[in-house]
Amino acid sequence: MGSDSDLPVMRDTTEVLEQLGVEYEIVISSAHRVPEKTAQYAQSAEERRIEVIIAAAGGAAHLPGVIAALTCLPVIGVPIKTSTLGGVDSLYSIVQMPRGIPVATVAINGAKNAGILAAQIIGVKDPAVREKVRSFKQELAGAVAEKDKKLQELGVTAYLEQMNK
Repeated sequence: MGSDSDLPVMRDTTEVLEQLGVEYEIVISSAHRVPEKTAQYAQSAEERRIEVIIAAAGGAAHLPGVIAALTCLPVIGVPIKTSTLGGVDSLYSIVQMPRGIPVATVAINGAKNAGILAAQIIGVKDPAVREKVRSFKQELAGAVAEKDKKLQELGVTAYLEQMNK
């Protein structure tokens, strides 16, 4: 994360990684305020057996791109919502990377999807993680089916009344 103010959003990433049984580390390292630390982190990640890096940043949001420029590991960028431009500034900063420096980018504050995507990438070589992701997605599908069943039973008005309770 570029700042501790990103932690409430990134908590979604840690929760989904824990649910999927994926080990992680979490650090605060600003591409602008501590560029040497950021560079050292990115350049040593592979030898520390990190497989995917999720980098969150708001505003100018250079952290994911700087990390991607310094490692061959996959980098997933999480644009953080800002008070001035609602996170569009962060999104554009992360998604508009120059040719040769890709950063996979999720939605503004899309930290949960970043964790799921990281687990899917790891799951390419780790069948246990792949199966946990498969189960996770089946649970999502099951929840949608249950909601539809309830809607069909109750009708629109009663369903909405129950939602608002």
